[in-house]
Amino acid sequence: MTRLLLIVTAMVCAAGTAGAQDIREAARQAEADRAAAVQEAAAAESRILADREKLLAEVTRLEAEQARLEDEIATLQERQRVANQERERLAEQWSRRELGFREISGNVRVAARDLESLLKASPLDAGQDWRLARITPLLETGYFPDIDDISGMASVFMDEISRSGQVTRREGVFIGRDGLETTGRIFQVGKFTTVYRTDRETGFLTWSPEGRHLFALSELPPRHIARALQKYLAGESDDMPLDLSGGAALRQLTHKAGLVEQVRAGGPIVWPILLIGLAALVLVVYKIVFMNRMHGNTDRIMGEVHRLVAAGDWAACEQVVAADKGRSGAVARVIGAGLAARDEDRETLESVLQEAILHELPTVQHGIAMLAVLGAVAPLLGLLGTVTGMIDTFRVITLFGTSDPKLMSGGISEALITTEIGLAVAIPIMLCHTYLSRRSDHLIGDMEEKAVQLTNIIRKRKLGRGQ
Repeated sequence: MTRLLLIVTAMVCAAGTAGAQDIREAARQAEADRAAAVQEAAAAESRILADREKLLAEVTRLEAEQARLEDEIATLQERQRVANQERERLAEQWSRRELGFREISGNVRVAARDLESLLKASPLDAGQDWRLARITPLLETGYFPDIDDISGMASVFMDEISRSGQVTRREGVFIGRDGLETTGRIFQVGKFTTVYRTDRETGFLTWSPEGRHLFALSELPPRHIARALQKYLAGESDDMPLDLSGGAALRQLTHKAGLVEQVRAGGPIVWPILLIGLAALVLVVYKIVFMNRMHGNTDRIMGEVHRLVAAGDWAACEQVVAADKGRSGAVARVIGAGLAARDEDRETLESVLQEAILHELPTVQHGIAMLAVLGAVAPLLGLLGTVTGMIDTFRVITLFGTSDPKLMSGGISEALITTEIGLAVAIPIMLCHTYLSRRSDHLIGDMEEKAVQLTNIIRKRKLGRGQ
């Protein structure tokens, strides 16, 4: 280790002697470099000082520019504030005007919608498609109408008004009763009545807003209406049948239900009511015939009996009564009972006749009480049909609601028709019951009268024979 150190020291001493000259040269070069660096630093400092003046001048200019811009910003902010106030004022003014514009537009749109509904429902719109085309743009949302649109709508409305008071005749196309398009002469009396005339028939037309066609009614008008139409169309009369209901009266021509349709619509309760009516009719006819025959022969029998008793021919009296028992019935039997007891005293004879009258009372009054029962049951069955019909109606309402009236019409129709038929059957039955009750009372009084007459006749005969 010591040996190595000695070797290194020797080598350094040799190098130091050889490089002293180089070190001095390096020192001179370093001094020159320092002087150049100082000179360069002074030049740089001069440049920096010159740049500083420029920068300070630029800063001064920028500060002045900043002040100017700040003043300009303040001016612009003031203008912005004024502009905002003006904008708010204009926005408020526009809001007020826009509200008026929207109100005008809304009113025009509402009027156009009402006019559209009026035109669609008017038969005068047949073949006049230009009228709906003129008001269709007014119904669009967001469309602002101008004065031309409003004037056009007014002209369409005035056209409808003017044509509503006119009688027009034209050749046109309509849907015939066979469902096919037919060409014929069309007569329109305002909006009330539209009539068509072809080589085969004359009838009424109805307007369909959905299909925008004129349709012939499926039924031709009654004969008296058809004659009036033909006379008017031929110029022979000034009278014209008008439908002031807007088509409802004309539609009744095709929807008028007959007796069979009403009975079918009344439901199953109608048939017992009709059976009651039929039974009551048979009973009434039978009782009327029975009472008329009884009343018609009574006076004739009493006349013959009075004549024969006065002559004392009792056998002939009994033959007359026996011959007429089948036709006269109760009165003949009462007279026969009185003749059989002619030999008894007056009290016994009167008792026999009273017993005979009491015996005949059920025959005379037979069936009258049944009429009262039938007359009371018929409206009760009608009321039962009303209840069942209303139950069906409420069941339909529960299932489907009240949105479609046609669903409820069946139950309501059944309820009303059963009540109608029940009352229609019960009222005549009660009237016939009253009539037959009065007739039966009259016959009973007639029998009592004839019994008294017979008693007096027999009594007089006995007194005359005793004298």
